[in-house]
Amino acid sequence: QVQLVESGGGLVQAGGSLRLSCAASGRTVSSSAMGWFRQAPGKEREFVAAIRWSGGSTYYAASVKGRFTISRDNAKNTVYLQMNSLKPEDTAVYYCAADLNPLVNKITNVYEYDYWGQGTQVTVSS
Repeated sequence: QVQLVESGGGLVQAGGSLRLSCAASGRTVSSSAMGWFRQAPGKEREFVAAIRWSGGSTYYAASVKGRFTISRDNAKNTVYLQMNSLKPEDTAVYYCAADLNPLVNKITNVYEYDYWGQGTQVTVSS
């Protein structure tokens, strides 16, 4: 079992920044990957960013590339999502997820992830 706890969401004006954190505990695997997804009301959950625990390779959705940065602190078993230049369309519930056996060509696929956090709300006002 892997437990994931997100924090750092909130309300921010357009153009502002937020940093989300995801603390992982329980069974953590060095070969796993951690991802951030988001879901807006009435929409499907979509991929935002991912990072491998080992090596630190990162992956981004086109809509956030250049604005968001995913990083990890292996010693703290924590993954971060730094979100800059936020837009109203970034408003959503953001979820952290763990993929214990990540495949490069599927790392953006929501169905590949094994464990999920409870989500944290991010609201960007115009």
